[in-house]
Amino acid sequence: MPPDALWERVASSLARQGMMQHLGARLLRVEPGLVEVALPYSDKVTQQQGGFHGGAMGALADIAGGYAGLTMAPEGMEVASVEYKINFLAAFQGGELRATGRVVRAGRRIIVTTANVVHIDSAGKTSDCAVMQQTLAPVPKTY
Repeated sequence: MPPDALWERVASSLARQGMMQHLGARLLRVEPGLVEVALPYSDKVTQQQGGFHGGAMGALADIAGGYAGLTMAPEGMEVASVEYKINFLAAFQGGELRATGRVVRAGRRIIVTTANVVHIDSAGKTSDCAVMQQTLAPVPKTY
């Protein structure tokens, strides 16, 4: 699939994700087996102490890994998360989170991915935030 077509496949699916649109997630990079997504800091993604909520970090990692998997799925298919395991490494405020999803193995019945989540502060300093491993299942596209 040409790079522009791969970008469009992921971008059009991400545009249908109400939660990601509500939180302000944006697509940064799409390559075969790799997707990077950013999530800006806002009052929509915080926990009670003002840091990024673990649920927001997990959702971002899930999206990045899921879309990395989508780049390897056959045409006419989407992917659904079967499970993921995430380790939170540190909490941050301000700036933005960036999650990079990578395909570890793309099989016919399951796709295994990882995602690394980093925090980028206002000065551009990057810090590790979370790491995730995920299992996806290819499912028929229904829209």
